[in-house]
Amino acid sequence: MIKQIKNSYCCVGLMSGTSLDGLDMVLCRLENHNHQWNYRIEKSVTIDYSPEWKRQLKQSVDLSGKQLLLLHRRYGEWLGERVKEFLAKETVQPDLVASHGHTVFHEPENNFNFQLGDATMVAAKTGITTVSDFRSLDICLNGQGAPLVPIGDQLLFSEYDACVNIGGFVNVSCDIDGIRKAWDICPANFIINRLVDTIGLSMDKDGALGEQGHVIQPLLDELNALPYYQQQAPKSLAQEWVDHSFRPIVDKFTAHALPDVLRTCYEHFALVISKELNRYINIGKVLFTGGGVYNVFLMKLIKQHCEAELVIPDKQIVDYKEALVFAFLGVLRLRGEDNCIKTVTGADQSSSAGIVI
Repeated sequence: MIKQIKNSYCCVGLMSGTSLDGLDMVLCRLENHNHQWNYRIEKSVTIDYSPEWKRQLKQSVDLSGKQLLLLHRRYGEWLGERVKEFLAKETVQPDLVASHGHTVFHEPENNFNFQLGDATMVAAKTGITTVSDFRSLDICLNGQGAPLVPIGDQLLFSEYDACVNIGGFVNVSCDIDGIRKAWDICPANFIINRLVDTIGLSMDKDGALGEQGHVIQPLLDELNALPYYQQQAPKSLAQEWVDHSFRPIVDKFTAHALPDVLRTCYEHFALVISKELNRYINIGKVLFTGGGVYNVFLMKLIKQHCEAELVIPDKQIVDYKEALVFAFLGVLRLRGEDNCIKTVTGADQSSSAGIVI
């Protein structure tokens, strides 16, 4: 690959998270002046998934090999069409599209992962250089392949002592003894959305349903005792861990009222998040982004337990920070610069990861 080194890049970033809220897209400008990166989001949008796409993405983990590859190609085509629509009225031609894809398998302990969304189809549909599959090289280098956002936290949001994103899972990124570290803390929307789906809701808006409930102490105790929370970083979470470790505990308490189960999960999330922040952050400023910050009740609980100053930025950064950072990861890949940090993922070495098409 010929390195593309210049001072300014126009990029499209695509992000689809495990919470299945939809596809986040940003058109942004990333500029490097005297080794200092700056960003400007020109345009952003979230495309909600149709019920059929939600069903297919949710069930993708159970497909046969052929069915999965067919969905991989179709979802890539869908992504490409959405990018074309997004750029239809723009006069600028982006330097690249950077696509996170949709995580189907994430098993770094088996050197195994798969991101749905064929970037070849994205490139074919858009005619734009496309960068994707940011996790595989790091996993092949014995890393976790996650989290990927910390390099963006470090270079684009350096004014904060830590950055926390609350999405399907909660992750944190911060400097510890001058070294960038990051890890997944616990699940969040991935659990809540599936619990309220049983009563026909897509989310617990503002955390209102859970706020009505009461803590189920035995459930809270079991969740708090999960071995994952005793592991040292680098570490990461995925659907497989939820299915095998977290959800079986919750399922033992389905006889309780749903608000009580939700209330207990919120208490658990707040305790685990706050414990991690209080342990590593010296009462500084912590940037909170991701859809979970709109859960008023969850944020209230975190503030009760956390010693740091919690900062919630403007709505565009809350909603689109991860899509912005994936655009940045794509730029670093084009420049041949490291975008996966070994101190974050635990890989044998840092790397410039991503397939360029």
